[in-house]
Amino acid sequence: MLATLTGAACQSTPPAAPAAQASSDAWAVVNGREIKREEVEKAYQRTGNAADALPEEEILTAKLSLLDDLILQDILIAKAREAKVEVPDAELDKAFEEAKKNIPDAAFQQELTKRGITAADMREGLRRELLTQKVIDRDVSSKVTVTAQEVSDFFLANRTQFNLAEEGYHLAQIVVTPVRDAQAANRTGDDAATPQAAAEKVKMLMERLKAGASFGDLATGYSEDSETAPRGGDLGLVTMSRLKQAPQQLRDAVLNKAPGTVNVASMGGAHTLVLVVSHEQAGQRDLSTPGVSDRINAALKGRKEQLLRTAYLTAARTDADVVNYLARRIVEGQGKLPGAQAAAPAK
Repeated sequence: MLATLTGAACQSTPPAAPAAQASSDAWAVVNGREIKREEVEKAYQRTGNAADALPEEEILTAKLSLLDDLILQDILIAKAREAKVEVPDAELDKAFEEAKKNIPDAAFQQELTKRGITAADMREGLRRELLTQKVIDRDVSSKVTVTAQEVSDFFLANRTQFNLAEEGYHLAQIVVTPVRDAQAANRTGDDAATPQAAAEKVKMLMERLKAGASFGDLATGYSEDSETAPRGGDLGLVTMSRLKQAPQQLRDAVLNKAPGTVNVASMGGAHTLVLVVSHEQAGQRDLSTPGVSDRINAALKGRKEQLLRTAYLTAARTDADVVNYLARRIVEGQGKLPGAQAAAPAK
């Protein structure tokens, strides 16, 4: 929900012809459309980080990341308009209900008030998310195919991986810590800096998962573990002997849990969202073993889709006419934003 609330800060408007000169409060211009400072300030306020007393450098880094997200979202929504891609009201209603599922009405309204937005703002944020996902599904996901020969070739080249000497679980994780890392490990640069921010981030991620978001995409975008975030949180096969050595909270999040379930293990203010991909028994497997072919297909498709998605988004950003005035001003100010306070709250 946090991502939706943040996205709601930027309203969708048709692209205009490039202006000769941007207005003084424009922090970026995308194909002639200005993204103003107020939009980024509001987006920052709604992440909840504005309540933290952070150094100016960290605040500006967060706002640069938010602005970059708004720029890419604007580009994808423009593609949706050109292709006449729309979100039906019924689909938006379903997404809205999923986003607030299992949250009492009073708590839901309190969260909206805390972020400074209305239910209508949240619906608009969801609409924009759904639009961008539809564009990616159309231009990326639908183009990815895996042949039976590719599955067979992968199995033959990696046969030893399917000969399991010990029972185990195939797992994936999203790590959230309550301290600021020296360098962001994920694609979005999102990094919780306090126990409260970490708890809020976990809540947002679980709500995104309930709404149908991909665990791998969320891990790449938000996990604070530098080793597993780039590969969608994948931990591979974890044997029972290794699990027995893990902390009790992690064992409880895995053992006897059905494949596809996600549970949270919390320790000392840090949190790990654990996805049980599969439960594997010891023994040799082949392509006729239930689930083997499907897992290979999914893994190969995931690799191809990740590559094509990265290339697609990079090309979309490169082909667009983008001027990031905020970045320019920070460079000119040698790490500061001249003539303004980085943490000035939106009114």
